[in-house]
Amino acid sequence: MAEQELQRTVDALRRKIAEQDRTIARMQHLARFDALTDLPNRSVLAQNAEQAIEQARAGMRPLAVMFLDLDRFKNINDSLGHRVGDALLAALAARLKSAVRERDTVSRLSGDEFMLILPDTDSAGASHVAQKLIARTLPAFQVANQELSITPSIGIAMYPTDGDDFDALSQSADAAMYRAKRGGRGTYRFFTREMQAEAARALQVENALSRAQERGQLELYYQPLIDLTSGRVTGAEALMRWHHQELGSVPPAEFIPVAEASGLVGPIGEWALRHALRQLRTWMDAGLPALTMAVNLSAAQFHHAELPSLATEILQETRLPAELLELELTEGAAMQNPQHAIAVMADLHARGIRVSIDDFGTGYSSLSYLKRFRVHKLKIDQSFIRDIPDDEDDKAIVGAIVHMASSLGLRTTAEGVETEAQLAFLRQQGCDEAQGYLFSRPLAPAMFEAFVRDLQDQA
Repeated sequence: MAEQELQRTVDALRRKIAEQDRTIARMQHLARFDALTDLPNRSVLAQNAEQAIEQARAGMRPLAVMFLDLDRFKNINDSLGHRVGDALLAALAARLKSAVRERDTVSRLSGDEFMLILPDTDSAGASHVAQKLIARTLPAFQVANQELSITPSIGIAMYPTDGDDFDALSQSADAAMYRAKRGGRGTYRFFTREMQAEAARALQVENALSRAQERGQLELYYQPLIDLTSGRVTGAEALMRWHHQELGSVPPAEFIPVAEASGLVGPIGEWALRHALRQLRTWMDAGLPALTMAVNLSAAQFHHAELPSLATEILQETRLPAELLELELTEGAAMQNPQHAIAVMADLHARGIRVSIDDFGTGYSSLSYLKRFRVHKLKIDQSFIRDIPDDEDDKAIVGAIVHMASSLGLRTTAEGVETEAQLAFLRQQGCDEAQGYLFSRPLAPAMFEAFVRDLQDQA
């Protein structure tokens, strides 16, 4: 009996020791590998990179470092939740690892950022691997009963031309990745020396932009929207301007992508929406007619779950009817996640808020989706207006957009109208509205008010 009791005690002790060993092994593993993807973490990545660089230096062998970032991954987290986002990252990690050799290192840095170390890989080999990685991500992922598509942007740095240590190579690959994003996303770019200056500028812009709002450096200008039948001003498009003491006037084409990449676009976009509607309230209190206020949305803003309630809240604060707010979304942003876009547009429509598709004709939207989008207006991209009436293709495209919109019960606005010939063609086709330098440049609030009053006096 005593022997049996002793054996049970020994067995229990062995199980406890085995459990402790498993716990220690698990802790040791977590100290070196990412808990979500089971890829090597930053510590292992740095060790492997330094070892690979030493071997490349000793043998005068090539080495490639890749920085991979997912395009618009934040939209998935915002619209579907972090649980779905995490599952997508885990599935992606498996695909990335299957695309490279056993000796290569694939590491998750944080969020949706990955880095790869590819020993004995020249530029041709790096290009081949990048194409292979992009191809592996193309098939849709099945995650939590959702079919999700994602694309990566990849930056490539080569040892030793782009850096002779891991930090330098990482910075170069990071800079190249941002160039890939600006090049259309879902692609790759090799580092060039020009990118270093661009990266430094982007960092300078990001740091300055983070304090621009509190320092009162942001302002809105307003471009009139003109009804092509009556000639009256029907609305205003709010356009953001930023003047920095050292950087000077920074164009939106430069600072908006930085705001999107850094997460600043949310608070800046909310400021613009609130500021624009307050300005409309001020104009109406001063006796101007009720005008539509068009405010541009970034893709990140549009996919944020709180957008409809935020817009309603600001409308209530400013005592404005919902139909005076027009939220502009680019065609490309709407097509990132069409099903989600349909749901958000339906919510906004139910609240009385209007939605327009900006830059229409450039985003390759499906007509089947356009029919389901609850939109009020299509804004014809200025690239189709520029060469009217000389370019027959542009004339055909613009005419087709106007007639299609009319058949769907949608209004049309032509952007970038600069000549009387363009205006005459648009009127002939039945376009509803236009904006552009032919009528007015974007104006400061007081000048916009004066512009509207002048047209009223001429009527």
